[in-house]
Amino acid sequence: MTRKGRRLVMIGAGVGVLGLAAALILSALNDTIVFFRTPTEVAQQQVVPGTRLRLGGLVETGSVAKAGTLTTFAVTDGNAAVKVSYSGILPDLFREGQGVVAEGALQPDGSFKADSVLAKHDERYMPREVADALKAQGVWKEGDRAPGTAAGGPTPVRAPGS
Repeated sequence: MTRKGRRLVMIGAGVGVLGLAAALILSALNDTIVFFRTPTEVAQQQVVPGTRLRLGGLVETGSVAKAGTLTTFAVTDGNAAVKVSYSGILPDLFREGQGVVAEGALQPDGSFKADSVLAKHDERYMPREVADALKAQGVWKEGDRAPGTAAGGPTPVRAPGS
């Protein structure tokens, strides 16, 4: 075999090994790549109790109950709901009807014990730069309500130097 032939075989073998390694890594991370699971997905996948996961959805209206630092509420996606219990201080943005992501473990009774709760911004929130770009394109007009802001209110203030 010539020197050029050996070099091509070595390059081909290296690319094959790298491809196999990438495929193995992606298949191992397949279940953990998801940012959160919805209550419907938790019900359909029959998640084993004790499994750590992130549960995401909306806080169901009328489901929030507080007793000291213990808060119970239901997270729903419109189709299914999961009862969540959390002991600690909730984020300022936490409220009924608001998006939330709770990280914790599923309990044997089907409820969810969270050790952290993240309240999400309204999905219609729009940074100033995006609003300005949409105005420049004529898609969004000054009189329209900016998503994520009060009617006629200013867009969120940027930090100094940004």
